[in-house]
Amino acid sequence: MRIFPGSPYPLGATWDGLGVNFALFSEHGTKVELCLFDSPEPGPESVRFELTEQTDMVWHGYLPDLRPGQLYGYRVHGPYKPFHGLRFNPAKLLVDPYAKSIARPVRWNHALFGYTFGHPDADLTFDPRDSVEYAPLAAVIDSSFTWGDDRPPHTSWHRTVIYELHVKGFTKLHPMVPEPLRGTYAALTLQPVIDHLQSLGVTAVELMPVHHHAYDRHLVERGLSNYWGYNTLSYFAPDLRYSDSFKPLESVREFKMMVRALHAAGIEVILDVVYNHTAEGNHLGPTLSMRGIDNPAYYRLMPNNPQHYLDFTGTGNTLNMQSPRVLQLIMDSLRYWVTEMHVDGFRFDLASTLARELYEVDRLGAFFDVIHQDPVISQVKLIAEPWDLGEGGYQVGNFPVLWTEWNGQYRDTVRSFWRGNAGVVSEFATRLAGSSDLYGHSGRRPHSSINFVTCHDGFTLQDLVSYNEKHNEANGEDNRDGENHNISQNFGVEGPTDDPVIRELRRRQQRNFLATLLVSQGVPMICGGDEMGRTQRGNNNAYCQDNEINWIDWNLDADREALLAFTEHVMRIRHNQPALRRRRFLRGVAVNDMKDVTWLSSDGQEMTPDAWRSPGLCWLGMLLDGEAADEIDELGRRIRGDTLLVLFNAHSQAVPFTLAGGSAASAWECLADTYDRSRELNVWRASEPYPLASRSVAIFSSAAPPLRS
Repeated sequence: MRIFPGSPYPLGATWDGLGVNFALFSEHGTKVELCLFDSPEPGPESVRFELTEQTDMVWHGYLPDLRPGQLYGYRVHGPYKPFHGLRFNPAKLLVDPYAKSIARPVRWNHALFGYTFGHPDADLTFDPRDSVEYAPLAAVIDSSFTWGDDRPPHTSWHRTVIYELHVKGFTKLHPMVPEPLRGTYAALTLQPVIDHLQSLGVTAVELMPVHHHAYDRHLVERGLSNYWGYNTLSYFAPDLRYSDSFKPLESVREFKMMVRALHAAGIEVILDVVYNHTAEGNHLGPTLSMRGIDNPAYYRLMPNNPQHYLDFTGTGNTLNMQSPRVLQLIMDSLRYWVTEMHVDGFRFDLASTLARELYEVDRLGAFFDVIHQDPVISQVKLIAEPWDLGEGGYQVGNFPVLWTEWNGQYRDTVRSFWRGNAGVVSEFATRLAGSSDLYGHSGRRPHSSINFVTCHDGFTLQDLVSYNEKHNEANGEDNRDGENHNISQNFGVEGPTDDPVIRELRRRQQRNFLATLLVSQGVPMICGGDEMGRTQRGNNNAYCQDNEINWIDWNLDADREALLAFTEHVMRIRHNQPALRRRRFLRGVAVNDMKDVTWLSSDGQEMTPDAWRSPGLCWLGMLLDGEAADEIDELGRRIRGDTLLVLFNAHSQAVPFTLAGGSAASAWECLADTYDRSRELNVWRASEPYPLASRSVAIFSSAAPPLRS
């Protein structure tokens, strides 16, 4: 077989119907060899081709008659000078950074390391052993797919409700999913699974990482895995582990089928992406891909000691966002997932890392400039995790206008309020109103705040109210890993209990958190399974547990059924009430003799400055004017909703709360009460006290039928 010059673009392996073009960027490499394989089974390559053509530091070649399914990898020659940041080692088979499918995952062996593993001089040595039997392999794909009439739902931000889920854990134990399909992309296309999402009222699923990732060696040696997936190896390939066929070409097709099915149900697909680091780790990590292709071009190295890496992520390395080729890699990946895989947006893990030009976080860094001018990526949903582990990395509220952010201050304030902490009511009101203090100064809207109480990282909602201490013993680190505090409330008993009083308090606190989340301005995000009381048995760092600790249990007892029903009920209230999903911040501005929001004390009167400063205050009323709602229908007409009254009581004692009267309403219909659901749909007179129970939320609507005398 003869190799032809081919083209330097596009990067990666591209089948054109007649053959395959291969293109790989390496600035400092001196020779690049393309290796082809007949099988994913261990063994040497069947043939090698030297890519002799080089254009703008891209090595390229074209092989006619090659077809989709062809397995391949690279060997890149060049100097091995760790002191200078150069780590070329042609004995190590390397994965194409643009690989669209991974046909064989990493099989850990000392031969995967560029240096002699265990040598006293560590990475300053050179290891000549061939890694071919253990290295991951890429596969050429056929990108064709029948999308039919697939269209992105384009759900407006103010109407969006996000549900964070893990592809495997969501359906691994689902009784209505056939056993072979459980834990796969295909499972998310099945009607029972989609019915749950639709009944819950979510408009978008945020999938934890589906880019193909490597399991960390130290976890594999302990019988664990990198279950969460924040250890990316390939930014273009859907993880083969979630394919029911476990075939490289089918994994791409199955992912597309999943997106198509969710779109047909009106549900957007958002990917949690990890562009801040890769699975190659620090200077003692393996040589799997970018390290051996061009280490100083792809990674941030210490300026005065390029043997070592700058690490803003806690994982050992950081991608070099100063490199135009790395920016191109990320942008090409993002565009691929939108244009070829039809996803609707991205949540960027440790997004502050992507903004770092030198050491400081630059909110107008090159990455943001490129995103904002891109005609494809600028039009999809962009969510930042606005922090990293470096100095100055906590950047909540500082991302540019197109971006939304995980609001860590919302999480912390809401947890603190429901613990009953004094002195947080004022900030609690700010978070309920959309966090204008964080986002309003730059012209952003309430939807910039992704509100959440729990996420994959930390306690589940059930565990949040059941444990004050983490129980991560199963992780094999003597319970040293994970955050060591919980600012919620376990009511004096850790873990499971048969005490009916404590069980009811815990159930109520879960309802309080969910109700608070769904009546707050901004975009609510629910952690998958929280609506059903999912537990991780006190593990608040379950990243390595690919088992029942993480998998959702769908066999619901009466308590969990009731929590699910309550969540669905309050979600319907949110979707039916424009006052709960405003496009602009609540500012207490009068409209038609009534403010868009009025904060009330327990006497039914507007909060005064002295009332806000009252020691021990841990209750509050929120009055939302339905006439001031700013939602617009498809004809440009204002959608008016009911005036709503929401009462919050985090105190350990009941608080008689006088219901607002006057121009607000003459009567109130109780839509929800986290203490006693028998109160719902009952009508209460305005200006009379409502028995607001301890640790409870009550939601009222002014659209009540007339009271009979």
